[in-house]
Parts: sequence; C-alpha cells; structure tokens
Amino acid sequence: MFSFASKTNDPNTKLGWNDRIGYGIGNYGMAWVNGLMSAFFMTYLTDVSLVDAGVAGTIIALSKIFDGVSDLIMGRIVDGTHSKLGKARVWLLRMCIPLAIATLLLFSIPASMTGMVKYVYIFVIYNLVNSVFYTAMFVPYNSIIALTTTDGYERGMLGNISMIFQTIANICMNTFFMRWLLFFGGGDMYQQSAWTKVLIIIGIFIVASAVICVMGTKERVNEDVAPGEKPKDDVSALTAVKSLFMNRYWLTMVLCMFCIFFIIVMYSGGAIFYARDVLGDVALYTPINNALSISQFATMFFTPFFMKKFGKHRTYQLGLIGMVLGFGGTGLCGPNMVLLILFNILKGIGLGAAGGMAFGMVADTIEYGEWKTGVKTVGMGNAAISAAQKLGLGIGQAAMGWILAAGGYVNAAATQSDSAKAAISFMYNWLPVILIVLCFVIMLFYKLDKEMPQILKDLEERRSK
Repeated sequence: MFSFASKTNDPNTKLGWNDRIGYGIGNYGMAWVNGLMSAFFMTYLTDVSLVDAGVAGTIIALSKIFDGVSDLIMGRIVDGTHSKLGKARVWLLRMCIPLAIATLLLFSIPASMTGMVKYVYIFVIYNLVNSVFYTAMFVPYNSIIALTTTDGYERGMLGNISMIFQTIANICMNTFFMRWLLFFGGGDMYQQSAWTKVLIIIGIFIVASAVICVMGTKERVNEDVAPGEKPKDDVSALTAVKSLFMNRYWLTMVLCMFCIFFIIVMYSGGAIFYARDVLGDVALYTPINNALSISQFATMFFTPFFMKKFGKHRTYQLGLIGMVLGFGGTGLCGPNMVLLILFNILKGIGLGAAGGMAFGMVADTIEYGEWKTGVKTVGMGNAAISAAQKLGLGIGQAAMGWILAAGGYVNAAATQSDSAKAAISFMYNWLPVILIVLCFVIMLFYKLDKEMPQILKDLEERRSK
C-alpha cells in the first residue's frame, strides 16, 4: 500500500510533519461520528423521529452495557494482531466502511416504524455504531500513538495533532451541518431525507480519513519475535486487566476521560437546546459553539510550547482551570451575547490545553504500567480509555434525556416551560462545572511527568536484554 510516512524504523526518532498530519487526519472522520452522537443524536431522536426524551435516554444507557465490554474485547484483539500493517492500522481499513454505513442507518430511522419496533431498531443500530464499528476503529487509532514512537514529546504532539483535527471537524460541523440540513430539507432541518443525504457526505469523510491515516503512519514500536515464539505482549486478558488496575496513573486518566467526555455531551448536545429554548434563537448555536471550537483549535497550536515548559500534567491542569471559569461564566452571564462568546472562548482555550495533552498522557501511563508490572497492554490500556470516553458520551446522552424529561421538555414544542429551560441551563452550565472541579482534584495526585525519564530509561534497558 502506498505510504507517505517517514521511512525510518527507529522508534525513538523525531517524527516528520507527514507522520503527524497523517495520524491527525485519522481522527477527522471519527470526530464527525463523535460530534453527531454528542451534539445531534438527541435532537434527531426527539424532533425528527419523535422519540420521548426519557425513553431515548434509557435506550442509550442500556446500550452502555455492551459498549464497555466491546472496548476491552477490541483492545485484546489489537494486542493479539500481527499483520503486515501492524497491530492497529489494519483495523482502520477493515472497519471504516461498516462504520459509515451503520451511522447512516442510525440517522435514517424509517418513518413507518413505531413503538417497540422503533426502539429495538435504535438499540440495535446504536450498538452497531458505538459498540462494534466505532470501537473497532477508535481503540486501534488511539493505540497507534504508543506503537509509532517511544519519544514522550512526540507522543504528546501526536495527541495534540489528533485533537486539532477533531476540533477542525467540530468547527466544520458547527458551521455546515445545519446549513446542509436546511439546504437538503428545503428550509426545514427536521426532514428525514435531509439527514440521510448529509449522512452520506459524512460517510465519505469517515472512509477517506481512515485511508489517509493508514498511508501516513507507521508502527515502529514492535518486538522481534522468532518463529514459533510467543510474543511478550501475548498475556491472558485477566493478567492484562489486573496489571491495569495496579496502574494508579492509568486509573486517574480513565476517570478524567469519563468526566471530560460527559462534559462534552452537556455542552455540545445541550447547545442546540440552549440556543433555541433558553436564548430563543436556534441560529445562535453556530456562533456559540464556533467560539469554543475555534479558540480550542487556536490553542492547540500553542500547547506544544506549554508542554515543553510546564509538562503535560501542568498544561492539562491549566486547561481545567480555563474550562471551569468558562462554564461558570456562561452560567452567570445570562443572555448577554458578548459575554457568552467570551466565556465560550475561555472554555475552548481550556479544552484545547487539556484535550491536547490527554492522549499523550495516556500513552505515558501505559509505559508506566509496563515498567511497574512487566505487562505490556497497549491495546487493552487504550481500549479501557476508549470505553471511558464512550461511557462518558453515552451516559451523558442518557443523562441529558433524563434531565430534559425531568424538566418537562416537550418534543418539537415552539416554546418550553420555565422548568425545562432551567433543566437545560443546568446541564449546559453547572453540571460541567461540578465534574471539572472533580477532575482537578484528582489530577493533584498525578506525578508521572517527573517520573517518566527514569521509567523510559529502565524500560529501554529491560527491552534490550
């Protein structure tokens, strides 16, 4: 297969921009899926397919039972994969087309379906998208960082570049998604035919970005295995899980990832409800969310400099501070558009700093786990992180449905009650503040940045024997 990745096989090499961009593009298509699920899936269910918000939340919550298990299974599969393309990249090629098709089907619920038949359809297709195909791409994609380089700075850079492309996808979605719906729907964004046509476009993004990522990356961190010899990372699933739960830093990142992705659902999925029902104009969704996404995008170009000066951990903490100030600010400023934009910019700066560091920090925790326990768990370690993210997104979506139902939200109503507006404001502003403060407290006990140089030195000596 054609490749534009750097030719070197040295795992300690400094990566070229072709490698970095190639890896980052891989997240562009998946970020559209992620964005659709967090920002528009509840809106689609309640206002296009006319599913009760509480029922929709329950369906999503039940699906999380399968979601977490599938991530661990996929992590085990990645650890046991040995192909010409390596452990991880081959799965991007295998799963990109199934993911594109399943996502199209999820947002194309037939109008003839009613009652239990509709609920079963949503449950089955939702799980195919999240528990099967997205998992089978996202777990390998995250694993590529640890399989590409052992250099701590380069891992941080890859994580940052990945988040840049995720943010580009978010900006594109904020700017164009509803415009495309209005165009294909003849001015009505709630027409099913419009959603189907737009999802075909997104399916093309999913496939193209996966193929480009495979061509632009190379797995260099491999162990030489003699014919008939058992690979060193081929351990039992139980051994891998035990080693992960002995890894305090990895557990820290699991919990923080869950909280951050729960928060992402609250602000991205809640934004359309907040703009339409609290601020009174659905068109405000685009400037509010783009203020966040564009500032997040811009911040990520500066996070490598902060990472060099302060380390990944401190940069992450600074991001959390920016986020809590931003969310608290939007909760206090009311409908003042100037302040709303400014506080959303502050949210974006915080998300850019924290998000840009997260995946590099995860790769470091997996190295720490190998140093501490002697068990290499690249696939399983990233699988559980992926599970934490998807649980955050899924439970966040479920919580959103329950909060809307508890507030008395009425499907497709022209105006909502004061209690429904209060529920929307709580999930958009104050619930994120609570979870960010929790993350900040947890991160006070994270000291891995200082320990990593000696850990990497010890691992290099161990692997050379």
